[in-house]
Order: sequence, then C-alpha cells, then structure tokens
Amino acid sequence: MLHPSSFAASSFSSLSSSISSTARFTPAPSRLLLQRRIASSTRHSFVSPRYTRSRLYSTEPNPSVHPQTPPPSPPPRSRFRRFLGFTSIAVLAFSAGLLYQTQRTVSRLMSAPMISNAETLTAFVPVDAQAEEVNEYLRTHPEADRLRADGEFEESRPHLRFPEGLRARSLTAGALAGPNKLVVPPFVFSHREGKSLVSLMYLGSDVCGHPGIIHGGMLATLLDEGLARCCFPALPNKVGVTANLNIDYRAPAMANSYVALRAETVKVEGRKAWVEGRIETLPEDGKEPVVLVEAKALFIEPKQAAALSGLYRGVSD
Repeated sequence: MLHPSSFAASSFSSLSSSISSTARFTPAPSRLLLQRRIASSTRHSFVSPRYTRSRLYSTEPNPSVHPQTPPPSPPPRSRFRRFLGFTSIAVLAFSAGLLYQTQRTVSRLMSAPMISNAETLTAFVPVDAQAEEVNEYLRTHPEADRLRADGEFEESRPHLRFPEGLRARSLTAGALAGPNKLVVPPFVFSHREGKSLVSLMYLGSDVCGHPGIIHGGMLATLLDEGLARCCFPALPNKVGVTANLNIDYRAPAMANSYVALRAETVKVEGRKAWVEGRIETLPEDGKEPVVLVEAKALFIEPKQAAALSGLYRGVSD
C-alpha cells in the first residue's frame, strides 16, 4: 500500500530534481515563481484534509466493526450462603413432616376407645403367678377395704385407661410396668374433689439403684405422677404440669415390697395447686408404716388446657 508520506517525499524529490534541471534553462524571474508554486503545492500535500481525515493506516480497532465487550458476570454466591439456604429448606421440610406425623399419631390415639374407671377394676389380666399373688394381696388389703368403703373416694386403676398404643409410650404404664418392675397396675383411691389420694402398689427387683434398694428416680417419678393425679380434679380443666418438685429421702425403699403413696392438696389458686405427699411401707394391721420419702410440689394448669383436656382425659378423670 502506498503511504501518503512516501508519496509526498518522492514527489518532493522529483520536483526538486525537475527544478534543478529547469533552473539551468529557465530565466531567473520565471524560476523564482515556479519554486514558490512548487513549495506551496508541497506544503498543501502534507496537510491535505483528505489524508488527515482518513484512518486507513491506523491500527486502532474500529468500534463500528468490533462489538462491545459484555459486562462482567456477578460473582458466585458464597458457600456459606448456599449452605444456609439448603439448611433452611431442610429444617422447614422436616418440621412440616414432624408436625403432620404428630397430628396423625394424636388423632389415632384419641380415636381409640377409653374405658371407664369402673371398667379398669376388671381389665387387668395377670401374666404370671407372681402378678396374680401381688394383685390379690393389694385388692384385699385392709387399707384398700377401708378406702373402698368411704363414699368420698373413687377406686380405679388409671394405667389401664390408656389405649394400648398410648400405654406403650408411657413411662409408668409402659416402660416401668411388668414383671419385677411395677408388677401390677396400682390401685388408686382418689377423692372426688381432688383433696387427697392413696395409691397401693408393689415394687419389684428390676427398678433398683443400689442392689436391693429402689432407685431414687423411680420414687421421684411415682411421687410426681401421684401428686399430680391428686390435684387434677381441683383444677379448672382437670389437667396440669409440674412446675416444682422437692423431695426428701427418709429411709431406703427395699425391693420386692408393698408401698402406699399418700397425697394431699393443701392449696388451690386459680390454675395453681400445691400438693404434699409421701411414700411409706404398706404393713399388715397392727404395724406402723415407715416413711421412705416425702415431697412437696406445685402444679400449674397450662393456658391451653381446654384443648389438652381431651387428650389427657385418661389421666385426669
């Protein structure tokens, strides 16, 4: 390609040689005029608009030919934010599934038939000879006969009111019940107005802490349940939860022994009930019982107790 500057230089050199050759044969005035014209034409060739406006020789990219570079893409999300998002979705899905399954379980348990307190007295079937012997001893004990003759008390065996599906999930009616544990369901005599309660039971050899001595946690569990059952009839919706439980252990409770749990509601204020009780030995007539453990407790009825009373009717009735 012919460059304009080379063209101008070659033109200038050829013109100069022409001038030098012409100068030898041209008169002086004419030669001076010719030199001025040549200089003027050469000066205009260097600043010609045709060449200054042209960019054919430029190496810079032409924006009209090359497309614009797209804007940079946003940086990717951090791993922590992605992990947080996935975790939130997983927790939400798990909570929804758990709530759905819980509602199904509660509905199924509540739809199971509930037997009355009177029907529980004939619902127990001993599984072995020991259970039959213990059951007969408690049923015919003089203390049971005395309470049965008192019209202020109602006899029942509350553990048998639980439907089978719910009973298996109960601590005292399920996990702690059976041979060498709570051998038979306790005989419970409840005051109809929630003033007091007496529960007769037998503690086997498989609920011990130290060898031959009933575990203190087992006694605390029995007191928690017994004191609560005592005051439930005195609460507005006949159901409550444990707010406080204080226990004093007085003497070792020996395994394979008959005991009596006695409770008394000492004060009721609205949704609150204070109860005191003890577990003592159940001797034959003529012998003084030995106090094994004493307790004081506060029970409070939940604000949503009206909705829960149907679920726990087997416990509070």
